[in-house]
Amino acid sequence: MTASSESAVGLVGVTKQFGERTAVDDLTLDIRRGEFFSLLGPSGCGKTTTLRMIAGFTVPTTGRIFLDGKPVERVPPYKRNVNTVFQSYALFEHLDVKGNVEFGLKRKRVPKPEIAIRVREALELVRLTGRERSRPAELSGGQRQRVALARALVNRPAVLLLDEPLGALDLQLRREMQVELKEIKREVGITFVYVTHDQEEALALSDRIAVMNHGVIEQCGTPEDVYEEPVKPFVAGFIGISNLIKGRIEAGGVKLSSGAFVAADVPTDSKVGEAVHLSVRPEKIWLNETESGMVGVQGVVVEQVYLGTTTQVLVDLGAGSRVVALTRNSHLARSDTRWEIGQRVDVAWQKAHALILR
Repeated sequence: MTASSESAVGLVGVTKQFGERTAVDDLTLDIRRGEFFSLLGPSGCGKTTTLRMIAGFTVPTTGRIFLDGKPVERVPPYKRNVNTVFQSYALFEHLDVKGNVEFGLKRKRVPKPEIAIRVREALELVRLTGRERSRPAELSGGQRQRVALARALVNRPAVLLLDEPLGALDLQLRREMQVELKEIKREVGITFVYVTHDQEEALALSDRIAVMNHGVIEQCGTPEDVYEEPVKPFVAGFIGISNLIKGRIEAGGVKLSSGAFVAADVPTDSKVGEAVHLSVRPEKIWLNETESGMVGVQGVVVEQVYLGTTTQVLVDLGAGSRVVALTRNSHLARSDTRWEIGQRVDVAWQKAHALILR
């Protein structure tokens, strides 16, 4: 078993068991040099265990782990050219910002002049110049997170591992830090491996995303790949909002549980009568508006939720099937001027925007 020469991180057949529980199951993964790679999934899916095995904090039960093409599964953490940023930041409260950032360099006995240069560069990178003498207790959550980033980056690792580093921040600050993380990644050019359960965060930051569930990767691809072309109902439901409408295969499309027939591109290896889900994203659905080539059904509006720039409209298709449509409020003063509860509407979408998932 080997890893690609272009890989920053390679996992080949990696399994991790805790007693009778399998946290990671026969995982093979190739993370390229210089990319921003995210492990995305719900709690308990194995993403943090995978990150800990790359870092060296957890030893795999079976399989191989490679860093820059060299096997490291039995190499201790301090000998791996990686650094980890945790959600808790784990700063030394008795040290100031400078002391926290230079700590690892001092342990490695880096010459003092070089320490001074590298600490200054790291603090400039995270925009903390001038706060060298501040203690962690004097900093905001975003500033503490920047100190943790600087402490990791100052060691110039080949791979930076980030375990939900923005999870403790409020929504607005988290979005600001997402932009800053992308800028830092662009400036330093090293490989980022990012663990998160936040789908929006993964879509915003990543070059590629691995969607994990029960210790396995359900799908791996670019943000656009996993969002626009999910290969399984779990991926469609976990990445953003997706309507999963139950039905059965018929010639040229799907017969929904409500009895309505919808034309769709049927997989060549599917069988008539096979149970499937028809997946359509809310923003792809049009209500009471159609264009050439659209398909759809009728339904009844049962609820609407005003979200500022958009309104979510919940439509009942009958027989227990419901869909969410997302409509823009760009030309409306109020969201409640468009739809009424109980109103019958045409629910339509382009045929290409519906996927049959098995």
